[in-house]
Amino acid sequence: MNFKELLMKAKRGDKEAREELFLMYRPMVLSRSRIKGIFSEDLYQELSKTFVSCIEQFSIEGTENEQK
Repeated sequence: MNFKELLMKAKRGDKEAREELFLMYRPMVLSRSRIKGIFSEDLYQELSKTFVSCIEQFSIEGTENEQK
Protein backbone atom coordinates (compact mmCIF):
# COMPACT_ATOMS: atom_id res chain seq x y z
CA MET A 1 0.00 0.00 0.00
CA ASN A 2 1.40 3.39 -0.92
CA PHE A 3 1.58 6.42 1.37
CA LYS A 4 -1.51 8.12 -0.07
CA GLU A 5 -3.66 5.00 0.37
CA LEU A 6 -2.39 4.60 3.91
CA LEU A 7 -3.18 8.24 4.68
CA MET A 8 -6.68 7.96 3.20
CA LYS A 9 -7.40 4.86 5.30
CA ALA A 10 -6.11 6.58 8.43
CA LYS A 11 -8.33 9.60 7.74
CA ARG A 12 -11.33 7.26 7.50
CA GLY A 13 -10.55 5.96 10.98
CA ASP A 14 -8.53 2.82 10.19
CA LYS A 15 -6.51 2.33 13.39
CA GLU A 16 -3.98 0.00 11.75
CA ALA A 17 -3.25 2.55 9.02
CA ARG A 18 -2.89 5.31 11.61
CA GLU A 19 -0.51 3.14 13.63
CA GLU A 20 1.56 2.32 10.54
CA LEU A 21 1.86 6.02 9.70
CA PHE A 22 2.84 6.82 13.27
CA LEU A 23 5.51 4.11 13.23
CA MET A 24 6.92 5.64 10.04
CA TYR A 25 7.29 9.01 11.76
CA ARG A 26 8.01 7.79 15.30
CA PRO A 27 11.80 8.35 15.02
CA MET A 28 11.17 12.00 14.19
CA VAL A 29 8.65 12.38 17.02
CA LEU A 30 11.13 10.81 19.43
CA SER A 31 13.95 13.06 18.29
CA ARG A 32 11.77 16.15 18.82
CA SER A 33 10.70 14.97 22.29
CA ARG A 34 13.83 16.27 23.96
CA ILE A 35 14.35 19.44 25.93
CA LYS A 36 18.03 20.33 26.29
CA GLY A 37 18.89 16.75 25.34
CA ILE A 38 16.63 15.13 27.94
CA PHE A 39 13.66 13.03 26.81
CA SER A 40 10.30 14.45 27.90
CA GLU A 41 7.44 11.95 28.13
CA ASP A 42 4.93 14.81 28.28
CA LEU A 43 6.31 16.37 25.11
CA TYR A 44 6.30 12.96 23.40
CA GLN A 45 2.62 12.49 24.27
CA GLU A 46 1.71 15.97 23.03
CA LEU A 47 3.61 15.49 19.78
CA SER A 48 1.97 12.09 19.29
CA LYS A 49 -1.51 13.59 19.75
CA THR A 50 -0.62 16.43 17.40
CA PHE A 51 0.58 13.94 14.79
CA VAL A 52 -2.75 12.09 14.88
CA SER A 53 -4.61 15.40 14.67
CA CYS A 54 -2.57 16.38 11.62
CA ILE A 55 -3.49 13.12 9.89
CA GLU A 56 -7.17 13.81 10.53
CA GLN A 57 -6.93 17.39 9.22
CA PHE A 58 -4.64 16.77 6.25
CA SER A 59 -6.24 17.60 2.90
CA ILE A 60 -5.62 15.03 0.18
CA GLU A 61 -7.47 17.03 -2.47
CA GLY A 62 -4.33 18.51 -4.02
CA THR A 63 -2.74 15.11 -4.49
CA GLU A 64 -5.90 13.70 -6.05
CA ASN A 65 -5.92 16.44 -8.70
CA GLU A 66 -2.28 15.78 -9.56
CA GLN A 67 -3.09 12.25 -10.75
CA LYS A 68 -5.69 13.39 -13.31
